[in-house]
Amino acid sequence: MGFWDSLLDRSKPVKPDLDQLFALPSATITLQAAIGFTPTGAGSVCFAAIEGGAFARIQSDVRALLDADSERDNGPVEFSIDSYGYVWLLSRRPPDGLPALVGDLHAVNSSLQDSGFGPHLLCSLVGFQDIELRPLALVYLYKHGTFYPFAPVPGHKRDNPLELQVKATLKDDLRIEPDLGRWFPLWGAPGM
Repeated sequence: MGFWDSLLDRSKPVKPDLDQLFALPSATITLQAAIGFTPTGAGSVCFAAIEGGAFARIQSDVRALLDADSERDNGPVEFSIDSYGYVWLLSRRPPDGLPALVGDLHAVNSSLQDSGFGPHLLCSLVGFQDIELRPLALVYLYKHGTFYPFAPVPGHKRDNPLELQVKATLKDDLRIEPDLGRWFPLWGAPGM
């Protein structure tokens, strides 16, 4: 970083580290023991759509890769487009199959990145809930290589105290996004 970058508070972008996703299973043990949230078995990847045959081919290849898994008994992966035009790929596994779910998310991210679509990757999330069925997601920000918790409540509101509690709980397990301004709400995201 140069002098002017330091002076103007500009920093180099963090290179995505998709292997950070593999820290989720151990972080889940901490999350469950400390505050009682367990995986739902749902997770998703969000990316910006691109027109063209190459992108359609990648989507088809990713679907084929994940659907070919003989242990997948929760049906095929699902693609959807949200109201902002972003594409979501939803993968479902049994709630106790978090390592396989993380493998799915890593495979999707890696396939898109290796095919030159890395700049279009936005985030991945894994869904959780507690005994009261309160939803929680751990969101991985692709461009920053960090995680943040998202805890929606009815009425397009967030449970900020819970999010901060999860941040404090997982600070030693995951690379938590320090800038709360990047903790974007993901209303209605597949996998929540």
